[in-house]
Amino acid sequence: MKGVSIHRPFVFGSIATPIPPSARSANLPSDHTHSWTIFVRPISPNHDITHWLKKVQFKLHETYSQALRTVETPPFEVTETGWGEFEVSIKLFFVPEAGEKPVSVYHPLKLHPYGPDAEKQKERGGEVISRCYEEIVFNEPSEGFYEILTNDGMSGQSYRGKGKGGKASISRKGARTAEIPFVESEGNPYSIQEEGKELDRLKEAIKQVGVMVEEDRKKLADRENMLGELREEAAAEKAT
Repeated sequence: MKGVSIHRPFVFGSIATPIPPSARSANLPSDHTHSWTIFVRPISPNHDITHWLKKVQFKLHETYSQALRTVETPPFEVTETGWGEFEVSIKLFFVPEAGEKPVSVYHPLKLHPYGPDAEKQKERGGEVISRCYEEIVFNEPSEGFYEILTNDGMSGQSYRGKGKGGKASISRKGARTAEIPFVESEGNPYSIQEEGKELDRLKEAIKQVGVMVEEDRKKLADRENMLGELREEAAAEKAT
């Protein structure tokens, strides 16, 4: 299909959980502290990525036996235990109708809480979730594959005049793609609407920090004035 590009979104990432003493099996290595799952999933349970995705290959750290794991049916995920964080290479293989070579994405496995609220996450405990939204772009698909993609129940993802050759690729704008749905839906936490809410929360937090800084400046100025007065009084008493 000359001049046609079709975008199909997906989510990849990891979920890690500390292993409590009561859940440790006899054959679990003593230094393994977490159970984790690395995955490739649709953006919501209602979406089917098997229209275009045939299998997924996960390349784990070389210390794992069979470090190269291939999953040919959904769920496209690998579950293991371990103690360290490392980067996982995730290779996506497309259905034969696509006529495309595989593409790869990379994900840093997260076992421990991270980000600005890491300490609060540590206190709460539980799962550590790290996930990324991406889009596969099929440029100038064949008519047969175009029919498959346009009958997969996802509308509004076909574009004309943006195709650059016939190679599938990861949609990237800068370091990471940001073409997400405008409104959130069940099972899909990614949306422009939610992004706007988060920006509003950040603006409010910045405003509150500004107020706190200004209050501290006033307190500091009052203390400096008080200290100056005390010095003048001490100097006057010394002079008399």
